Amino acid sequence: MSQEEILYTMALTRMTGISLGTALHLYRQIGSAKAVYDHRGDIGDVLPDGTSRLAEALRDWSLPLARAEQEMAFVQKHSIGCLCLNDADYPQRLATTPDAPLLLFYMGSAQLNQQRVVSIVGTRHATVYGQDLIRRFIADLQQLCPQVLIVSGLAYGVDICAHRQALAAGFDTVGVLAHGLDDLYPPRHRDTAKQMLTQGGLLTEYMSETRADKRNFVRRNRIVAGMADATILVESAAKGGGLITAHIAQDYDRSVFAFPGAVGAPYSEGCNNLIRDNGAALITSAQDFVTAMGWQTDQQLLQAKSEGIERSLFPDLSPEEQAVVQALSTAGDLQQNFLAVKTNIPIGQLTALLFQLEMKGVVRPLAGGTYHLLS
Repeated sequence: MSQEEILYTMALTRMTGISLGTALHLYRQIGSAKAVYDHRGDIGDVLPDGTSRLAEALRDWSLPLARAEQEMAFVQKHSIGCLCLNDADYPQRLATTPDAPLLLFYMGSAQLNQQRVVSIVGTRHATVYGQDLIRRFIADLQQLCPQVLIVSGLAYGVDICAHRQALAAGFDTVGVLAHGLDDLYPPRHRDTAKQMLTQGGLLTEYMSETRADKRNFVRRNRIVAGMADATILVESAAKGGGLITAHIAQDYDRSVFAFPGAVGAPYSEGCNNLIRDNGAALITSAQDFVTAMGWQTDQQLLQAKSEGIERSLFPDLSPEEQAVVQALSTAGDLQQNFLAVKTNIPIGQLTALLFQLEMKGVVRPLAGGTYHLLS
């Protein structure tokens, strides 16, 4: 993404009188932030629903551009990556959501479009029971599906436990922050965050000098939910941020799971209620989760590769596999979420199909969660 486009995208997010939803609509309809700027004087001509109020709000970019230039100096000084919505490295699962951030600031080494992405969330008051669940789940998941990105919010309790156990298991892990990258909250997690920069990363939609307030924590939950294939609620009181994230994941049509707890236990109440109300599938282990997601083929693929099994040159394909092949043949390389739309196959099932096709030598995964049809 060009530096100019990043600059204008930053500015667009700072325009007075334009909500983030409106800014996102403009970006998607017109194609880029620079194009929005170029059409600021004739927005009604290029956007059918462009109102006179919108035209007035777009008239003066001087202050937003000045703030954007200040931020550009900051990110360049600190080697921070800027991912615009149209950037290939932007989390593609998140890009499909209706309220995706226009711009993300990123420090780290992880591939944000890893083939498997799981968000683990829950209470800030994790009990020994919850910590034990996380430790066993992540250790077992590593044996079943070694290529997984673990996402959480770097908060106290479940979040930080998930990050630390992911690091211990050798997973990349990304923390989504509710403030700019010039600070870290809570400060107590600074050492873990530093380790994550080389085994994961830190991600935020907020510019520097943005403090962590309650509204920002709620907004960042949509990123935690949106960039993952599945959200797992470990422990939660009857109300809490983890539950908010789980409900957002539901709204995004992503898989949601929860660990049950003892009846009456204060930090199991939210999980138990969510399961009772069919808001989450009950899991008790990593094997439950992998089976529900259709990810069993991960281990089969690793075993096949290690044993040097020759893949079939002319495999018999199921109707669903044929649909995937047809979509790739027609459209060329496609990201997994776009494949799901074109084939009308749910993400969980599609993931399993793609691994089967990879084992058969039919498709090859590329960077950014994109798939290529082999000739």
